[in-house]
Amino acid sequence: MTFERDEVVAFAPASVGNVGVGFDVLGHSMNAVGDRVRATRTAARGVTIRAIEGVVRHLPIDPDRNTASVAVQAMLEAIDPGHGFELTIEKGIPLGSGLGGSAASAVAAVVAANALLARPFDKLSLLKFAMRGEKVASGALHADNVAPSLYGGLILTVGIDDPHVTPIPVPEGVRAVLVHPHIELPTRKSREVLNRTVTLSDVVWQQANLAGFLAGCFTRDLHLIRVSLEDVVIEPQRRDLIPGFQAVKSAALERGALGCSISGAGPSVFAWAEESTAAAIRDGMVAAFAANGLEADAWIAPIESDGASVVDR
Repeated sequence: MTFERDEVVAFAPASVGNVGVGFDVLGHSMNAVGDRVRATRTAARGVTIRAIEGVVRHLPIDPDRNTASVAVQAMLEAIDPGHGFELTIEKGIPLGSGLGGSAASAVAAVVAANALLARPFDKLSLLKFAMRGEKVASGALHADNVAPSLYGGLILTVGIDDPHVTPIPVPEGVRAVLVHPHIELPTRKSREVLNRTVTLSDVVWQQANLAGFLAGCFTRDLHLIRVSLEDVVIEPQRRDLIPGFQAVKSAALERGALGCSISGAGPSVFAWAEESTAAAIRDGMVAAFAANGLEADAWIAPIESDGASVVDR
């Protein structure tokens, strides 16, 4: 069989997992930063990693332990194209940042490899392959980072074995403010602190907040988003892992944020804001981290995006 190309580079954006109220089911993309993966077709079957470059280099090159290669291996288990893939991973997302770095690598890898197949998979299949890769890093199958990185925008994913992906509209003029303090917080550690049981009153409260948040997005009701974007289950258990978190959150809310919480497993913190207040909120959050002895990177970006894509053939 003759192929048009032998090498493709794909970009997958960072993501804000959970978005506070939607633990393991809700997330949105953040195109300001992301990972790139170059996939090269090889005569030998299987998946190998040629190099890991960028802001993180000390990740496993063992194909059974890297999220990108495991995701592509899952793809090859579903089809035998008669060839293999060599991956070069360029990390733009810091390790243990709460920005969906492991998910972005997995997503970029399957998008790049898929572009080299004679009969490409659909996006839902790519989601399932990337989820397999993400499990290597987090220890659990979930799509709150993988789905927004792949699809772009604010995404609700229901189900694991048979995931149903639903894009959620974001009111015009709303921006995401994302602040990453210069510390590392592994996802596994952040999940280990979580209790396995939750009080009924907190379940009801969190359900109401998730429903209110989604309803606010669909109806463009910023007040409803503001009163609903509060995590009463996960954030209280994780906030002590992030130095200065409460001061950072207070700085965001005092400057008019619609809501502020932990991005994914942390330590990054996100806020939703109207465009006119986003810069002041960002500056306040960065200053609050600085007051607690932490330098931080910060981005402001629209939440709606196209998600992962091929950027170089």
